[in-house]
Amino acid sequence: MTPEPAEPRGRLNMRAICALCVDSNSLGLDILAQMLMGFGVERIVRAQTGQDARLVLERQEVDLMLCDAILADEYGSSLISWLRRSQIEPNRYVPIIMMSGHASPSAVDAARACGSNFVICKPTSPQVLMDRILWVARGGRMFVECDVYVGPDRRWKFAGPPAGEKGRRKSDLSTALGEATQPNLSQDEINAVIRPQKVAL
Repeated sequence: MTPEPAEPRGRLNMRAICALCVDSNSLGLDILAQMLMGFGVERIVRAQTGQDARLVLERQEVDLMLCDAILADEYGSSLISWLRRSQIEPNRYVPIIMMSGHASPSAVDAARACGSNFVICKPTSPQVLMDRILWVARGGRMFVECDVYVGPDRRWKFAGPPAGEKGRRKSDLSTALGEATQPNLSQDEINAVIRPQKVAL
């Protein structure tokens, strides 16, 4: 029995994932599904309303969610916010890409504020969609839960806390150091800590 060949580096095998596509436009759903099938996705679930998507998310596990910004019965941002704050596990942590026909700063801010991982402008190309899926698949962003936001960490780089603040989270410690509460170690004590020791086995 010969082992299956390994996937080339930089490639993502998407045959086993289940993708949920949410779009009130049936043509938009067809285009999205065709692109995903071209990537090798075999399980695609379609939903044309937020209510349909909620039922799917409550009943089965999904690995990727693509959601339009404006649905027939609600905004995509309210659907995503509901999912992130729900207790539906593991779906509440699913990577979510929001698709919007309007790339205004306010639309992007709304998409980020609701907990989506990424925003794509419509119409999009298969190359752009695949690039974003690969970017999300690499992960590395913590999942944040606080009073005003639930979702992937929105910070792209660490530039320190805002001016005049000790941190960005309630649990962040102050950067100011207090006075020492014990005397400093002597040089002999420091040497004893870092000197290699023989261990009897």
